[in-house]
Amino acid sequence: MSPVCGFESRTGCKNTSDHYVDGLPRPVAVMRQGRAKVLKLPRVAVAAAATATVLSTVVATANAAVPTDTTELRDAVTADAIMDHLAELQKIADNNGDTRASGTAGYDASVDYIEDLLVAAGYEVTRQNFLFNSFRELSEPVFEQVSPNEVTYVPNVDFFTAEYSGSGDVEAPLQAVDLVLPPGEEANTSNSGCEPEDFADFVDGNIALVQRGTCDFSVKAHNAFVAGAVGVIIFNEGQEGRTETLAATLGDAFSDGLPVIGTSFEIGNELAALLAEGEVVIHLATETLIELDVPTQNLIAETPTGRDDRVVMAGAHLDSVPAGPGINDNGSGSAALLEIALQMAELDVEPRNAVRFAWWGAEEAGLIGSQFYVDSLTKSEAKDIELYLNFDMIGSPNYARFVYDGDGSAFGIRGPAGSHAIEEVFEEFFASQGLASEPTAFDGRSDYDAFITAGIPAGGLFTGAEDNKTADQVPLYGGLATFGGEVVAYDPCYHQACDSLDPVADGADADLYEALNAAYDGALEYNGVISNVNTQGLEEMSDAVAHAVLLYAMSTSSVSGTGKASDQATVATGDRLGTHFRR
Repeated sequence: MSPVCGFESRTGCKNTSDHYVDGLPRPVAVMRQGRAKVLKLPRVAVAAAATATVLSTVVATANAAVPTDTTELRDAVTADAIMDHLAELQKIADNNGDTRASGTAGYDASVDYIEDLLVAAGYEVTRQNFLFNSFRELSEPVFEQVSPNEVTYVPNVDFFTAEYSGSGDVEAPLQAVDLVLPPGEEANTSNSGCEPEDFADFVDGNIALVQRGTCDFSVKAHNAFVAGAVGVIIFNEGQEGRTETLAATLGDAFSDGLPVIGTSFEIGNELAALLAEGEVVIHLATETLIELDVPTQNLIAETPTGRDDRVVMAGAHLDSVPAGPGINDNGSGSAALLEIALQMAELDVEPRNAVRFAWWGAEEAGLIGSQFYVDSLTKSEAKDIELYLNFDMIGSPNYARFVYDGDGSAFGIRGPAGSHAIEEVFEEFFASQGLASEPTAFDGRSDYDAFITAGIPAGGLFTGAEDNKTADQVPLYGGLATFGGEVVAYDPCYHQACDSLDPVADGADADLYEALNAAYDGALEYNGVISNVNTQGLEEMSDAVAHAVLLYAMSTSSVSGTGKASDQATVATGDRLGTHFRR
């Protein structure tokens, strides 16, 4: 027969006859390649009724006919081992321009590192190649108020260059575009800049001040460009959860040649108030490079045993932002999945259902790798995926325990049927350990987006990014809500060079990190140095990850996916793109 290959593999293609096991179809998109070493299966202990624990009761509620004891795997997966993997990723970044962004040598070396370990452990490993448009900043951006006051805003604190912004150095009057101030009670009350008519009286050569809401940032920026704007400032909308500094993306299809930045509601509101009193002159400067059709890849590793018609997927994006090594975002999720996969092999875990681990490329460019993967699946291949578990940032230094809101009860955005069951697995696991958790919106911000849009049940964990920890959360998770009179983010080094194993050396506030480390009794330290990863949080979250992966690997029943996307999930898609806001 002619070979059929969907992915590049070290060992080449296999015959189509190899796509069937015990009469069951094997997904073509992730073909299994033969390895000399076969992953063994340590029969996972099934908890007996006489020794049932609170945890085994939790497992029994997760659609398994018998409770599965996940203790052995959880004990084998340690924060120390995960941190050792992170040290290797840090070393890779150090040797490759301080970044592991997709399309760079640092990303390629990260893929090699993980692939080599998985192949040695007996997994069937493939790479899925694809092209994307890469983005990077070539110099530090500038955002200044020239008049009526002289104010210099701080990059990566007061503002971010929007990903895929054009280049430019302009000084011009600022002009507000259809703002809603004070902001409406509900998100997306504002549609500032969403219609060409919003720019009917716009003065050619001005800088546009637009407000977040309703449409994609690319639409706002493009409408401003067509109207003659020489720069765009997009500020957050103003409701709870929409006040922080925007780290916006325009998407890799954006091509208009003007500087676009995102800023906070506070700064946008201040500028709007000044405009009400008279002219405001702004200086904006960005120098960016967008390269087209850059090659990169996803890395897929699958257990050689288990049902191919009930595949359990667990994924994490492997790429960093261009600005830094991405040790928390998302080295933490990637390293945790790697260690779980290795320990499953070491313990000879024999799953009832095939487990497919994925390390996604180009997430930071807009969820491109995971979307490419899902788009490449046939209808039957997609149906064979029982569920998808996503782990993006699970070691934030000032962490909280967030669980994706699969049933939509907290945020009104639910995943496909079955997502609620995944949410319950995580919630009940944390409860069994005496740990608090809370929901986070299923808003399309990470790689689960393509799966829920395709109707595949999904869930996962998150420890927080640029948002600020509240005073109410400190008794639940530890850490700091304020320091020196300022609020403290879950990850103060989010999307910066200091997302590393030595954040202070890489530009972080030394006093803040000393205080965070003290608040967590030294949990930020690795080899005597304060890092951007909280090992206490990493231990708790990786336990939950290992628990869920093994639970579903051994499950004998379905989580009840519908095969079609939730209407709410589809509507929500695009509110965020990658770990940046899209609208």
